Amino acid sequence: MAKKDGTGQDTFQWIGVSARGKRLEGEITGTSIALVKAQLRKQGITPSKVKRKAKPMFGTRMQKITPKDIALVTRQIATMLMAGVPLIQSIEMIGSGSTNKSVSKLMETIGDEVKSGDPLSQALRKHPRYFDDLYCDLVASGEQSGALDKIFDRVALYKEKSEALKSKIKKAMFYPIAVLVVALIVTSILLIFVVPQFQDIFSGFGAELPAFTLFVIGISNFMQEYWWVILIIMVVAGYAYKEALLKSKKLRDANDRLILKLPVIGMILNKAAVARYARTLSTTFAAGVPLVDALDSAAGASGNAVYRYAILDIKAEVSSGNQMNWAMRNSKIFPDMVIQMVAIGEESGSLDGMLAKVATIYEQEVDDAVDGLSSLLEPLIMAVLGVLVGGLIIAMYLPIFQLGSVI
Repeated sequence: MAKKDGTGQDTFQWIGVSARGKRLEGEITGTSIALVKAQLRKQGITPSKVKRKAKPMFGTRMQKITPKDIALVTRQIATMLMAGVPLIQSIEMIGSGSTNKSVSKLMETIGDEVKSGDPLSQALRKHPRYFDDLYCDLVASGEQSGALDKIFDRVALYKEKSEALKSKIKKAMFYPIAVLVVALIVTSILLIFVVPQFQDIFSGFGAELPAFTLFVIGISNFMQEYWWVILIIMVVAGYAYKEALLKSKKLRDANDRLILKLPVIGMILNKAAVARYARTLSTTFAAGVPLVDALDSAAGASGNAVYRYAILDIKAEVSSGNQMNWAMRNSKIFPDMVIQMVAIGEESGSLDGMLAKVATIYEQEVDDAVDGLSSLLEPLIMAVLGVLVGGLIIAMYLPIFQLGSVI
């Protein structure tokens, strides 16, 4: 069985002869023996033997390549190119210096493809899992303009800002979920394990219990008997919802519309979508990509169906000759400040610069909103847990208070 390199290709061992007649051997990645032989011939090597490398029985587990890894690789390539290091040498140095074996293999594969004569953008397109169309299109524009170092610097900045924004959004979503999960776990433990202890004590009172106490005991009895049913329902419902999101475009769109209307979280997601739109459009337009094509990329990078459809409508209006600021105003989802800055950019001929400023402003607003949410939710967590735990304690101690008053 072939040994996969983590990029969907196999590793091959080869023996061959160089143009000077020197015997050589080594390893190379590829999709088939025929393609590997062709790749070796392009490098001036006549292969005499090529075979797939056997997969080890107990190999080391390959690390996952994350978007942060790609952002780091992009920044490293940009830095080396701007320092005058040749492209192939830059790729080799990054591959050999990475602590992530999967990144090393990916860089080795891309380096081999570039050595064989493929343009870098074409080599990157063979790995769509890690390099999307926007990334490859920007690299292609850099190759055509001869300013690959500047393009990589822009792409690196774009990837770094995008990952920072994703991290902030995840942080904003984590706190509300954490509140609900902690509250659910604490309440379940009290109802299943603590309340029954009080129930045994109350059974010897011989007096009628308060309504609130009876209500809590009823919930406790239900939880003791059917907790496993509740757990199964929650797991199945979560899995079914996740699968439905993957299969149903209408459900995904409805989910995107709903999430933008949530209090506090919706405001953060709206600002994040505007920041992504402005950052993507600024990066692509500054790289020389036509505005209409740049809007296509911005629609795909928006991260929300509401904004994606709005940006596609803007693209249609711009294609028909309207100014982008008018098209944005007609969409009725962009703030007036953003529209005004775009209008100034169009009038002054510095649209990419204005969009970059918009992106910076809204990224900062997202950052401030997430910090504010964190500060708000810390006491909220305590309040929610206090109400739940305090309510259960009051329910359990009410009969004791009443008994004391009777005595």
